[in-house]
Amino acid sequence: MSKWLLPILFICCVFAGCIKSNSDLEKYKAQAVIDDKIVADYIAANNLKGKALKATDTSGVYYIIIRQGQGNDLYTASTQVTVGDTAKLLTTGKVFYQTNDFHPSYILQQTLLGWQLGLPKIKKGGIIRLLLPSRYAYGPYEQTNYNLPANAVLDFTIQVYDITN
Repeated sequence: MSKWLLPILFICCVFAGCIKSNSDLEKYKAQAVIDDKIVADYIAANNLKGKALKATDTSGVYYIIIRQGQGNDLYTASTQVTVGDTAKLLTTGKVFYQTNDFHPSYILQQTLLGWQLGLPKIKKGGIIRLLLPSRYAYGPYEQTNYNLPANAVLDFTIQVYDITN
């Protein structure tokens, strides 16, 4: 009997892991549908159709180029960007972060995935607005330091002051 107990427990654990993975995937897909509707409704309600463009066909990240900027800057994963930005919760318009006169620098690949998709659309001196579904921002993780709930859909206005490769 005991020689069968360990293999049976192992098989049960494998199946339990598969069920959890499928459940997590279903939650992710369901949240993506909710987020995409929030962004689409926002675009429609604020007359941004035709102005807000998708960063890629499949991403759900929308961008609006306010000012293109100048130069022949090439973005890579290791590009350092110096920016000024204002971040809002899209659903309420509440500003949760603003750089004001401070202009932090970031390595592009260490920023939010939505930033990685959107910032290469502009050059030095450019300004872009990014509408980010939660999966391209902080995902299902509450951000207590910004007082953001889990699955927050965000609105960033970002000015690129410098680009360094």
